[in-house]
Amino acid sequence: MVCSVSICAGEIFELKAELNSDKKEKKKEAVKKVIASMTVGKDVSALFPDVVNCMQTDNLELKKLVYLYLMNYAKSQPDMAIMAVNTFVKDCEDANPLIRALAVRTMGCIRVDKITEYLCEPLRKCLKDEDPYVRKTAAVCVAKLHDINAQLVEDQGFLDTLKDLISDSNPMVVANAVAALSEIAESHPNSNLLDLNPQSINKLLTALNECTEWGQIFILDCLANYTPRDDRESQSICERVTPRLSHANSAVVLSAVKVLMKFMEMLPKDLDYYSTLLKKLAPPLVTLLSAEPELQYVALRNINLIVQKRPEILKHEMKVFFVKYNDPIYVKLEKLDIMIRLASQANIAQVLAELKEYATEVDVDFVRKAVRAIGRCAIKVEQSAERCVSTLLDLIQTKVNYVVQEAIVVIKDIFRKYPNKYESVIATLCENLDSLDEPEARAAMIWIVGEYAERIDNADELLESFLEGFHDESTQVQLQLLTAIVKLFLKKPTETQELVQQVLSLATQDSDNPDLRDRGYIYWRLLSTDPVAAKEVVLAEKPLISEETDLIEPTLLEELICHIGTLASVYHKPPSAFVEGSRGVMHKRLPARTGSTESPDVGAAGGSAPEAAPSIIPSQGDLLGDLLNLDMAPPTTSGPPPPSTGMQMGGMDLLGGGLDSLVGISHSVDPYAATPGQPVNPFWVKWSLQTVIRRSDGILCLQVWLPAMKAKGLEISGTFARRAGVIQMELILTNKAMSVMTDFAIQFNRNSFGLAPAGPLQVLTPLGPNQTIEVSLPLSTVGPVMKMDPLNNLQVAVKNNIDVFYFSCQYPISMLFVEDGKMERQVFLATWKDIPNDNESQFQIKDCHLNSDAASSKLQGSNIFTIAKRTVEGQDMLYMSIKLSNGIWVLAELRVQAGNPNYTISLKCRAPEVSQCVFQCYEAVLKN
Repeated sequence: MVCSVSICAGEIFELKAELNSDKKEKKKEAVKKVIASMTVGKDVSALFPDVVNCMQTDNLELKKLVYLYLMNYAKSQPDMAIMAVNTFVKDCEDANPLIRALAVRTMGCIRVDKITEYLCEPLRKCLKDEDPYVRKTAAVCVAKLHDINAQLVEDQGFLDTLKDLISDSNPMVVANAVAALSEIAESHPNSNLLDLNPQSINKLLTALNECTEWGQIFILDCLANYTPRDDRESQSICERVTPRLSHANSAVVLSAVKVLMKFMEMLPKDLDYYSTLLKKLAPPLVTLLSAEPELQYVALRNINLIVQKRPEILKHEMKVFFVKYNDPIYVKLEKLDIMIRLASQANIAQVLAELKEYATEVDVDFVRKAVRAIGRCAIKVEQSAERCVSTLLDLIQTKVNYVVQEAIVVIKDIFRKYPNKYESVIATLCENLDSLDEPEARAAMIWIVGEYAERIDNADELLESFLEGFHDESTQVQLQLLTAIVKLFLKKPTETQELVQQVLSLATQDSDNPDLRDRGYIYWRLLSTDPVAAKEVVLAEKPLISEETDLIEPTLLEELICHIGTLASVYHKPPSAFVEGSRGVMHKRLPARTGSTESPDVGAAGGSAPEAAPSIIPSQGDLLGDLLNLDMAPPTTSGPPPPSTGMQMGGMDLLGGGLDSLVGISHSVDPYAATPGQPVNPFWVKWSLQTVIRRSDGILCLQVWLPAMKAKGLEISGTFARRAGVIQMELILTNKAMSVMTDFAIQFNRNSFGLAPAGPLQVLTPLGPNQTIEVSLPLSTVGPVMKMDPLNNLQVAVKNNIDVFYFSCQYPISMLFVEDGKMERQVFLATWKDIPNDNESQFQIKDCHLNSDAASSKLQGSNIFTIAKRTVEGQDMLYMSIKLSNGIWVLAELRVQAGNPNYTISLKCRAPEVSQCVFQCYEAVLKN
């Protein structure tokens, strides 16, 4: 932001006089002085009327200067800016196309609402101007106007005119029209403005050959969003895009690579053209590495993605990634990473020779990465493992401290990959034990000693030496030392009993670290209760480590490939991770590979966006932090996948008759009615009936969880239901504010039963003022667990484009009663006896007028199952079982006396704290 500097009154007076001079040259010099003062931050807004008067001139240079001044001060002087409107309109009809374009460009840059309505007519004329320069300028102006007032652009039909310009005869007009439509489409991802089809794609490809380099980038990026109908069309597009690979501009090259990488997905691998295309992609990527270091780095980050997806493209180009002495460190490290990805049996000797050289460099970070790279090569190429271990031993002999430590870390990984193969080197490693001072290296060495304790005669002495400074070690080393000593004890129990007691005592009694204490207690209990089980757990056979541990997850890699040539490909993160607010950022996916026999209606939409990546629920932790890191891309219409029970989510009507019922239109279908063969949950029949009764006068029987006054106008009402084994959170969102609400997301805090959203909050359209939307959110029970008070309390955070809001609600525990909760009689009897009597709770259910059979039937609808029934002295005794979603069983004895409205219920459970909640569910079901 430019700081405002005061300008003296005398200077203002002089400039005012010069601006009103009759001499054109003097007037032009005065405007130049004004612009110069404005550029250095002086406030010359007082001269606004005088500068505007200078617009009435035929001098193009003077007019440009005045327009520049206007763009800068129109926002602070909107009333004065209207004075310039007539001149703008007049200039838009000038005989000189440069003046016409200048006028429409300036009008688009003046972001003042009062002026936008005056801009429409001149803009409409310029969009159909005979001169292509004016048309291309007007096309960009539409995007600017849309940013100021989107509704006005749509009402005036400018979007349709922009679409027509894609068919323009001038390639630059086409490029600018594509750029403008792409810009608008980014802010409205569901609008499908770029409705691409084979005809429009052909026009874009024709324009591609003739427009400027930036125009080519816009067109290529647009092509990358198109999904071809079949492999023939895909090949045709690839053939016409391939010449762009030889362009001098690296941005054009990367955009072309992006299009080709995407469309190659649809080509059969046995096609001759496929292998030809692979060969054509290598040279331009290699050429990018001859540019300046900064451009090299961008190219290398993109190549890193390409190599992970298609290593065969650059498999013969290993030498270009060899490090040069004058490469900056960031280029060196990136080249090293790509070398490892391209390493194979054919070139491993060459790669190892290079890496050994790098390990003797002076740059410590680079040397560390080079040593680690040798280990990665050993893991990736099995035939080279022996040679890699030999190379690492040579490096250890150099006695360079940081080289030795890195070598030990990677040798540990080699041991994991090839067990019982290279353990002969352990003696050499133990010689360097005293020189280790980095936590990772110390932890690796301790792991080796613990894992191969039976082969090391003095293993106990080595581990004891680490134990002397136990509390000064890092947590990583402490944890590894604890495990290693327990392994040693299990292998040599008679010699190390004192040592293991010492480490367990240090870990459990003298440590403040909860992870260390927990592991210590687990080992202690295992060793004291069942040493055989301890041996099976601690000395279990370990899985082999994978070849590539740092590969990008496939779904993310596909998305990043679709963003080659952008910041996302440099950060190796999706745009939603770093674009503020993430609105307008769509998830992109590579198309599925298809043959030419695909049915013709696939891809009939032409430009429809590729299928969105599956939504991922982020890991729980700090509630606010989790919400702020949620992927907030606008939800696609596809919604989350249906639950495994086969229940269809999409057509569910949460409010019975929907909004129609609020205005008195009745519906015969009750969404809460049980489907054939599916029991009704009586706890929810009450809610369902009340909803139906009350809807006739417009009242919904839902609890308000978040009042509008506490959430900046957002009101949330809701309830819970369980249908077909799926827990649903039924929400009604009402916007009582004056602004539109978008980008909704929901997150739960840790809770007693691990409730968590099973998918994103599906608010598919913006929520306008005074609008209400119904949302059904399926829940899972696999989230993180933390005991709440009360037990069924749920803390919820909801985020939208305005803020993050918090509320808490309570769910009936009957939502967690699962359908397979009927226990076998013998198991029931044994379990009842096994649960201590102290865990038994007794309650009274008053004013209940059901007989035992009716009560049993009603309770079964809520997944409370009757195991047995017996009658003693006129009193019916029902024995029942309940299973909660977290595996807890609750056993019940319900006593029903004929003629007595008061029931007695006894509950037994290994987790007695749930008994009160279960009793409340019994009461609610039986009384309603």
